Amino acid sequence: MKDAARTPRRLLMGAGLLACLVPASVGTAAQSDLRWQSSRDATSTPATPVPVKAGPSPLLPAGATPMPLAGSFDVARFEAMAQAVVANQRVPGLAMAIVHKGEVLSARGYGITDVSAAEPVDAHTVFRLASLSKPFAGTVTGLLVAEGSLRWDSNIADFMPALRFSRPDAAGKLTVADVLSHRVGLGRNTYDRDIERNADYRSLVLRLADAPMTCDVGDCYSYQNVAFSLVGDVVSAASGQFFSEAVNSRIFKPLGMDDASYGLEGIQASPRWAKPHVRAGGGWRSLTPKPTYYRVAPAAGVNASISDMAQWLIAQSGRRPDVLPAPLLATLQQPLVSTPGEMRSSSWRRQRLGDAGYALGWRVYDYSGHRVVFHAGAVQGYRGLMAMMPDRDLGVVVLWNGESSLPTGLLPTILDSAIGLAPQQWLDVDLEEIDDRLLANAAAEQEQAPAATRHTPSARSSAGGSGGTTASSARPH
Repeated sequence: MKDAARTPRRLLMGAGLLACLVPASVGTAAQSDLRWQSSRDATSTPATPVPVKAGPSPLLPAGATPMPLAGSFDVARFEAMAQAVVANQRVPGLAMAIVHKGEVLSARGYGITDVSAAEPVDAHTVFRLASLSKPFAGTVTGLLVAEGSLRWDSNIADFMPALRFSRPDAAGKLTVADVLSHRVGLGRNTYDRDIERNADYRSLVLRLADAPMTCDVGDCYSYQNVAFSLVGDVVSAASGQFFSEAVNSRIFKPLGMDDASYGLEGIQASPRWAKPHVRAGGGWRSLTPKPTYYRVAPAAGVNASISDMAQWLIAQSGRRPDVLPAPLLATLQQPLVSTPGEMRSSSWRRQRLGDAGYALGWRVYDYSGHRVVFHAGAVQGYRGLMAMMPDRDLGVVVLWNGESSLPTGLLPTILDSAIGLAPQQWLDVDLEEIDDRLLANAAAEQEQAPAATRHTPSARSSAGGSGGTTASSARPH
C-alpha cells in the first residue's frame, strides 16, 4: 500500500517543528483452558531498582487535568483475554504489559515459546521487536541532540558524504528529522525485497543513488526500513560508538532493560526467548529467526522482554526524566507529516482514528478524540503493538510469536475500556466464558478468604498491582 501524503516542508514549521530543529533540553503445548494467575503473582520488576517520577503525567500540556481510567477498566479481564488468545494454540505465545501512572499493573507471559520444545512464556522471555525498534532509534538520536552532538536539521550528508539519490542535490538536503519521519522522498519500502533476499545494508545504501524518488526530500511520507537506518550511521559518527552500543549505554542500561539486546546473536544468547512461528498443516511450525532485517538495526534490530517493555513504556510516558526528559519526549512525539493511509489499514483504525501522523520514530493518532502514541512491528513469525494514551497516563504493549492478527484486538479493547467507550468485539474470544471464569475465580477466592475479609464476588479487579497491525508479509512495518 502506498501512503505518500504530500506535506510541504514549509508547512511544518508551525505546530512544534521549530522546537524539533534545535537541541532539546509453565503451560503445556495444548493450552486448552483459560486458567491464569493473578497479576501480583506474575508481574515482574526490573533487576535494577528505578526512580519513577510521581504526580501528574509530565507529558500533559500545562494546566491540563489528568483523566482517570474509566470504571470499566479491568486488568484481570484483559489478562484473561490474553490467556484465551493462546488457548488451544490459537497463537503459540504472547506477552502483555499494562502500565499506569508509572506503575506496572501487569507484565506477564502466556502460552509457550516453541511448539517443538514447549516452555512457558514469562515476563523475561525475549521477543524480536521488528519495527517497534524505530522509537529506540528516534530516542537515542534525540539524546544526542540534547547533548549537543547533533541537531534535528543536521544534514545526513555531513556524516555520510558518499550518500547519493537519483535527484541531483537531494542527498544534501536530507536531514536527521526527515529520515526519522520517513520523509526521504523514496518509494515505499525501498529495497525491502532485497533485504529479504539477504542483501547487505551497505550495498543497498549505495544503490539508493538509483532508486526512483516520488517527491522531493521533506515533501512527502513514505515508510522505509533501509533509508530509515541511515540514522544508525549518523548516531555512530556523532557518538563515537556502534549504534547498538549507543542504545545500550543510553537507554537499555539506565532503564533497567536487562533482557534487551540487538541482533540475531543477541536473541539467541538470551536465557529464554520465543521462537518465531508460521502456519503449517493446520498448526504451527517454529523457525530459526532470519538475520535479514537485523541488518537494518535502527529499523528492526531490537530484542526485548515484556519486563523490558514495561520500563520502556514508563520512560516514554515521562516517568523517567533522569534518562528521558519530558521536553525531549514531547519533541519525539510531535507529528511532522500526515499519514492518512493509517486510518484505513485495519477495522479498529477505520472506526476509531480521526487523524494519523508520523513523528520521530513514532506514529501519533487521534483515537476517538484522545491522543495515542503508537507503533506496530512485524517480521516473519513475530508481531507486536505498543501504544500510550497521555491523557490517561496509560501504556500498553503486546508481543507475540506467531503470524496471526488475532492478538491485535487486545489493544483497542484496552484503549476503549480506558476511556469508557461502548464495548466492541475487537477480539475473537468468548467474552461471556471469560466473565464466567472470572466470577468463579472470585467466588473461589472468597471461599478461601477469612470470613472478616469476604465481600461479594465481582468480575472486576482493582486496576492497582505490584510495581514491577496486522501484516501478511515478513516485512517490518
